[in-house]
Amino acid sequence: MIRSTTICLTLFLALATGAAAQTIAGVPEPELQGYLVGPGDKLQGKVLGEPEFDFTAVIDETGKFSIPFVDDPIQAKCRTENDIREDVKTKLEKYLKDPIVSVQVTERRTPEPVTVYGEVRNASRVELRRPATLIELLAFAGGVNMETAGGSVKVFRTRSPLCADEGAKDDWLADAAGGLDVPSRNYSIGSIQAAEPESNPRIYPGDLIIVEKAPPVYVIGEVGAIREIRITQNGLSLSEAIAQAGGFRERAKEKEIVIRRLKPGSREREIITVNFREIEAGNQRDVMLAPEDIVVVDKTKKSIAETIFELVTGSARNAANILPQRVFL
Repeated sequence: MIRSTTICLTLFLALATGAAAQTIAGVPEPELQGYLVGPGDKLQGKVLGEPEFDFTAVIDETGKFSIPFVDDPIQAKCRTENDIREDVKTKLEKYLKDPIVSVQVTERRTPEPVTVYGEVRNASRVELRRPATLIELLAFAGGVNMETAGGSVKVFRTRSPLCADEGAKDDWLADAAGGLDVPSRNYSIGSIQAAEPESNPRIYPGDLIIVEKAPPVYVIGEVGAIREIRITQNGLSLSEAIAQAGGFRERAKEKEIVIRRLKPGSREREIITVNFREIEAGNQRDVMLAPEDIVVVDKTKKSIAETIFELVTGSARNAANILPQRVFL
């Protein structure tokens, strides 16, 4: 188990694995409820000194199984081996005095894998052999790629957990993803890094974990390099975007930078004009960019003097190319 916040964060940021389909193993059990038996599991029971009472049983679809000499089936669904052993012992006390009983799960059902996808270092399908939390599984997938990840992690609950309490089931169902009918939850990467308990839920078989990609901003025009830049969890300012695009070219129109921004709920764009020199001078706050902003840096117009100079020097060059060349002796 990841037993402390420090270890959680270390694994979350640094741990890397290479397999595409993996199994959590080789680590101590987490401080979560132990394995809960369900349909398809195979049990083996032994009674010390009474081999005729030994049994092997497969849990049926109703979560029950039967043992020799006992008419009523025993409920095993969502119970631990120790819970089941106590029930078997109670049933056998009708025939034996102080029976010493052992019950063990010899074959576990194959659970639906958890899928960890998106901006992680090793996207994985993970077969849970023990309870696990969101931080553990992000760490198991190599951690979040902070260079390309946005600010959130989404967990989809594709099926109702077998042994979750009813309150947890209702809570997830109440927040079903819009239009998809699939319950989901959003968790900020910042709160996960801070190890806030509410941002580290237990993950169940079949869950889908997606680390969302940082949305893009486009910087075009009179900059060092036309760039697509991602807005990470810390946000992206206009100054940062210009710097990442290599700064301004010589004729950049710094006093009139245009930001084309999508209107809410529409593909139409509004125009925001920014005087970058005022930002540099500290007279205006830097502008925080929004997903899919297009930053346009236009070219300044030439002055009359520059235009005349280019015309004159251009004409002189042209004349030099067409006039005959003579040698003065």
